Amino acid sequence: MVVRLPNTDTGENMQNDLETLKKKLIKDMETYFGSDEKRINHAKNVLKYAEQILKEEQADPYVVIPAAILHDVGIKAAETKYGSSAAHYQEQEGPAIAGRMLVEMGYEDSNIYEICAIIARHHSPRPMEDTNFKVIYDADWLVNIGDEVNMEDKVKLKKAIDKIFLTETGKRMAEKIYLS
Repeated sequence: MVVRLPNTDTGENMQNDLETLKKKLIKDMETYFGSDEKRINHAKNVLKYAEQILKEEQADPYVVIPAAILHDVGIKAAETKYGSSAAHYQEQEGPAIAGRMLVEMGYEDSNIYEICAIIARHHSPRPMEDTNFKVIYDADWLVNIGDEVNMEDKVKLKKAIDKIFLTETGKRMAEKIYLS
């Protein structure tokens, strides 16, 4: 499958291409993780939130959708190689795995580079990130925040949301989900 560049298609054809891409990548991710339902479900939940954020943020779905699906593929290799799923090991191992999957699909090189760059730092934002990164970062936090922040203390939770989330859409979603 050859994937079109984001600016070469519009409307219904773009939606069809994105759906085809998404289904193929989900299938590849599921095959890669095998029976690890926790990791599969996590990726699907991050994808769901990323797609919701995409509706309001000006990001590239040809980058965001694959990055959302593949952002944690480095976990399996990190656990095998280092005996740990620590964030820095995930970020170290993930890009090569995701890159191979995308190359096998015939994905555009420029998009592969950006997707892998996001995966390589998806837990480690830099001061000036682009919107594609911010969407993935926020979608991942929407799934993970309950594991990292005391959900009972609403004042601290609000402060954490204000500090953590990089897009206004992500902040609004977090407040609606966790503070309402």
